Amino acid sequence: MNTSTTKKQNIIVPNAPQIPGLSFRHYLGEADWPQMLILSNLVNKADKTDELETMEQLSHNYNNLKNCDPYQDVIIGEVNDEMVAFCRVSWAKEHDGPYIYRMFANIHPNWRGKGLGTALVPYCENRLREIAKENEHSQDVPHFFESWSGDTIPNTTALLENHGYEPERYFFDMLRPIDKPIPAAPMPEGLEVRPFEESHNRPIFNALDEAFRDHWGHIPMTEEDYERFITDPDSKQELWKVAWDGDEVAGMVLNYIFEEEDKEFNRKRGWTDPICVRRPWRRRGLARALIAESIQLFREMGYDETALGVDTKNPSGALSLYESMGYETRKTWISYRKEWK
Repeated sequence: MNTSTTKKQNIIVPNAPQIPGLSFRHYLGEADWPQMLILSNLVNKADKTDELETMEQLSHNYNNLKNCDPYQDVIIGEVNDEMVAFCRVSWAKEHDGPYIYRMFANIHPNWRGKGLGTALVPYCENRLREIAKENEHSQDVPHFFESWSGDTIPNTTALLENHGYEPERYFFDMLRPIDKPIPAAPMPEGLEVRPFEESHNRPIFNALDEAFRDHWGHIPMTEEDYERFITDPDSKQELWKVAWDGDEVAGMVLNYIFEEEDKEFNRKRGWTDPICVRRPWRRRGLARALIAESIQLFREMGYDETALGVDTKNPSGALSLYESMGYETRKTWISYRKEWK
């Protein structure tokens, strides 16, 4: 559990806007979670993300951060002790690729357009440069700052572009009404879907990591990631569709649901995601078969729709596959990057 005895201590953010009562400080630990959760969901509502974060999700996230010391790498903005913004930075090294230095910020909808984001982006960039130096990251490979925006948050897009960030990759959230006919998709010969057992966690995790090595932006998984994987509060292993070839995992759809989110938005949405197939079993219709079984599962559970996310330039042609299975684009997300030396 994240705890801290650190007391509030103001920190300097250069070029911060002249807002009466505005101050910045570092993260104090679990005591900050309630206000962070409220702010996150105010932002979700304003940005029309159609998402709801829960305390369980937030605590799992902050108890399992990777390449991020929240007591140094999270900054909180307050106006007269009311949290109006928080930012977090972290870093990663892509498989045979560049270093990626990530930042994200939640700014209260009532405090946007006042210069908070304009001051926080360079502050975060400077912190990330410090991290690169502290960890002696090699200068022989490219370094990129990275953040995200989407089609419903033009203010974030404008903020990033004003600071020199450019669109790098586009992703779709896709939806499929449950009552659409399910295309015929037989399981390839020699493969079978088995009920989940605890002993399956490790081979499933290893297969997931291996399958996604071919994908853009892949970060090799570690034991920290495995711990995060097996303790994910949204994981519903009983819903997973994992295809086996003897003792080998061939492919999977790790179905899940967000129960609190569904209640908030009065819907029943099953996520048929993530989806992957290992190289030796590709081009045999396995992903199609697993998706069809997953849709049928949620239909039998009485759900209204299924959803998934996709990289629009997925090298395996996933977008075309999902469209052929009846999924339609509902939202676009954009990875923004800026190279630095």
